[in-house]
Amino acid sequence: MLPWHVATAAWALAQLGEAGEALNRLRDCEQLLERRAAKGFVAGLAGHYQVLGRACLLLGRLDEARRLGDRAVETSPRQPGVNPLVLHLLGDIATHPDRVDADSGEAHYRKALALAEPRGMRPLVAHCHLGLGKLYRRTGQREQAQEHLTTATTMYREMRMTYWLEQAEAELGQIA
Repeated sequence: MLPWHVATAAWALAQLGEAGEALNRLRDCEQLLERRAAKGFVAGLAGHYQVLGRACLLLGRLDEARRLGDRAVETSPRQPGVNPLVLHLLGDIATHPDRVDADSGEAHYRKALALAEPRGMRPLVAHCHLGLGKLYRRTGQREQAQEHLTTATTMYREMRMTYWLEQAEAELGQIA
């Protein structure tokens, strides 16, 4: 469990803006994961890499986030429940305002949706709709943006996810 705790600490520190400490935990976790993999313990690695990728994305380290996302993809065949999370991460990386690849982002979000919906991963489904809505808004596809952002706001409201509801409503407000 140590690598998981170190990975989530890196993510939490990144959310708090503690970049230096987050990067230290990130490096620590990568070393722990490399040791586990060298011993043949590969179960669960995809989830760890996905969380580390999220931390790097929050810190604006897009190349590292992509590398970790790719590692998550490599190690995820044994974890089908993690695949939608990894694809959502890759969608967020591809649509980051500093480096937008609209086609790749859309493809990742749509694949994540296709996997998350039948698994009942409602928060992730809402996040994918939010990601697609933001992407479509940025690329001038107002109708599609409105559709996905409305879906996201409805879902966040139903799940009482107020932080994300505010984010989706702000995006929706930028369309009007």
